Amino acid sequence: MQRPLKIGLTGGIGCGKSTAAGIFSEFNVTVIDADSIARDLVQPGSPLLEQIRSMFGPEMVDGEGQLDRARLRNLVFEDPQKRRRLEQLLHPPILAEIELRANICRQPYCVLCIPLLIETHQEKMVDRVLVIDIPTEIQIRRIKQRDQLSEREIEAVLHAQTDRQTRLAAAHDIIDNSGDREQLKRQIEKLHEKYMRIASAN
Repeated sequence: MQRPLKIGLTGGIGCGKSTAAGIFSEFNVTVIDADSIARDLVQPGSPLLEQIRSMFGPEMVDGEGQLDRARLRNLVFEDPQKRRRLEQLLHPPILAEIELRANICRQPYCVLCIPLLIETHQEKMVDRVLVIDIPTEIQIRRIKQRDQLSEREIEAVLHAQTDRQTRLAAAHDIIDNSGDREQLKRQIEKLHEKYMRIASAN
């Protein structure tokens, strides 16, 4: 059987990647989520969690043996060098697992939800780049509501990600998520039909 068409779903923080991925799942599309894989790889007692502990300090693991994500996020977003060290540690096993899951997919296409697809230059992993986009002012408002971050924390996260125009320039397809969920679902339904056509033509 031919390999599936690989759609790389990406977008800035707070743009709605998880919501979009969930809607693709409603159309019975296989969604491979980088963040979910990352969580699996740093379960208590895992080799990767131990490496994070030794690299960034024992305080990165809480009393229950879980990764303290908020503490680690604050540490690496304030220090680009530490962020690069963390990426060098985590990205290879995450990308290897994404590739493995994509290769065993038996559907016409699959969606690879990779928040840092553009930043880590992984566009070659996918056949098409799908960017979910919202205006920056809406993005900041949604981040505040969802994550309860300060202005300084939001600025650090946004600074660590590629800028909006660079992300849009890399896109084959763009979803505008400035509306409600129904508007988002209608756009994804059209893309689903488009991707099924492209996959069947290959």
